[in-house]
Amino acid sequence: MAELLVVVPTYNERESLPGVIARIRSAVPEADVVVVDDNSPDGTGDLADSLRDAHVSVLHRPGKDGLGRAYLAGFDLAISGGYRYVAEIDADGSHDPAELPSMLALAADGADLVIGSRWIAGGAVRNWPWLRQAISRAGNWYSRVMLRSRIRDITAGYRVFRTQAISELELGSVSSQGYCFQVEMAWRLERSGATVVEHPITFIERAQGRSKMHLGIVTEALLRVTGWGLTAGLRKTANRG
Repeated sequence: MAELLVVVPTYNERESLPGVIARIRSAVPEADVVVVDDNSPDGTGDLADSLRDAHVSVLHRPGKDGLGRAYLAGFDLAISGGYRYVAEIDADGSHDPAELPSMLALAADGADLVIGSRWIAGGAVRNWPWLRQAISRAGNWYSRVMLRSRIRDITAGYRVFRTQAISELELGSVSSQGYCFQVEMAWRLERSGATVVEHPITFIERAQGRSKMHLGIVTEALLRVTGWGLTAGLRKTANRG
């Protein structure tokens, strides 16, 4: 049994998936990889099945059910499979799998969550338009303020978790998606007293396919973060009283 399970959620990522899987296998050859496919119309799931690698499995879901639920399905596999660590990585090539050994080393050194961060010293973003960068920076700033978080890139999707840490959370109550799922998971761990470490990465905009980002994801994050922040503030005030 490998120590690390790398979860790769997919929806219409046929063009980029083979290269990403090959790079993951090269970076962490002892790790297992699970592709969580939401019945991609472009045949991504079938392509994943054809890879014929003993370290790569495919979880086929009946339809598009959201990024958060895809990762939660992967987390369930990591917990039930006895993996010590579980990683999140995008299928579009924007996250460099070569960073996984460094991130895994930080987890082995005691971090419960290692975030591949764009917005700390040494981190960078390539090929993003200014508006996309502005939205990401603003979203992270707003989340830090509302949630009283110290995490600089709380919306980042490149992560390594210690499986025991997430198994102690109430994953069944996590319902948010997209950016908001990443915010919720990091915030829950931070609030629980878990050790969160940020590792600088260079995020590269996808070269193939279309981004899954849309207004609904941003709106969900804004509303949920606002609600969480206000609720936490009210509880803090009530406890003081």
